[in-house]
Amino acid sequence: MTVNAKRFLADLHKLRSFGASGIGKGVVRQAYSDADLASREWLASRMADAGLDVHFDPLGNLFGLGGERSLLIGSHSDSQPEGGWLDGALGVIAGLEIARAAKEAGAAPISAVSFQDEEGRFGVTTGSDVWSENVSLQQADAFTDNDGLTLAQARGRMADLTGPFLPHDRFSGFLEMHIEQGPSLDQSDDRIGVVSNIVGIRDMRISFSGRQNHAGTTPMHLRQDAFQGLSAFNAMLNNRLADVVTPTTVWTIGHVSLHPNASSVVPGQVTFSMQWRDEDAARLKQMEQVIHDLAMETATERGLEVTLGPVMGIEPVAMDAGLQDALIKSAGQSAPNQWRRMPSGALHDASNMASVMPVAMLFVPSIGGISHAFDEDTDEADLVLGLEVLAGAAQALA
Repeated sequence: MTVNAKRFLADLHKLRSFGASGIGKGVVRQAYSDADLASREWLASRMADAGLDVHFDPLGNLFGLGGERSLLIGSHSDSQPEGGWLDGALGVIAGLEIARAAKEAGAAPISAVSFQDEEGRFGVTTGSDVWSENVSLQQADAFTDNDGLTLAQARGRMADLTGPFLPHDRFSGFLEMHIEQGPSLDQSDDRIGVVSNIVGIRDMRISFSGRQNHAGTTPMHLRQDAFQGLSAFNAMLNNRLADVVTPTTVWTIGHVSLHPNASSVVPGQVTFSMQWRDEDAARLKQMEQVIHDLAMETATERGLEVTLGPVMGIEPVAMDAGLQDALIKSAGQSAPNQWRRMPSGALHDASNMASVMPVAMLFVPSIGGISHAFDEDTDEADLVLGLEVLAGAAQALA
């Protein structure tokens, strides 16, 4: 089996043309948008041209089937509202090229997939989440986007294309190639990352409630300023977590809603998101306790009330040892002394797939560690090297 690097890159650039932003190599291709639907029709035609059997399931997950009980390779092709050209798309086109090369060589069958809505317009990794049966289709249909559109309404745009869900045991395992989306590989001499595990995520909402009052006449020492509560909480958080976390642990306050959000009013309430990620479930629990205790302490010290919402999350996922070994052996052959084992700090479809079959992942560098942005990019030589490593592992596994 020999992959065709020129054909692979041409397909990758063609996929970029669907929803091209006009800024750098960026794309705007959210799930179920016109650009997404057009790109899926094009991908389906490329799969058919490669001799693969095309199948859309009820979510719009697109499979190019190489044969029964085949290895499955892919990712997602939808983007963030302002996305890069490689996030997800790289893994989809790599899957297409390897499945096509296997067909051409008469080798053991390999199938390709583009999962729908990995970027979470309606949920989190929605397409693979439903296909893996972690969430039912009925539950997912009630999910809404920021404009109130339901998933059921959105996927209705694909109703004339879709068929039944494929059985999980049709596939022997799942491989996903992806850009790293971080700086580790780019800041080193390594060009390939073999993923050891995908971190777990915890997410909750915290609210501080104080006393809304006049900003000009309320003395500072008498204020119950909700935003000052958030400010104090954030200022102390890093030190409180220092003895719990590792260098790869991350935590983020990413969304803040302030009420009444007026320049001449002491804020009476603030609600904010608190997210933390780590590869160890016990450490995630320790962090939860620290965050809880600090929120309660901050509220008491500042005369505020605090409400802590439910902790939502996804468990850490270890990659399959056998599939990892195949990637390691291939990386050693194609990129000697230029690869490493590393965790993934980002969530991927492989997280869901691990509940129904063996999975493994491969990373290539992100220039500047940039992703989820129009200037996301990777050197084409690294894209091709990643394809070669993935193909070597796929051939051995298939």
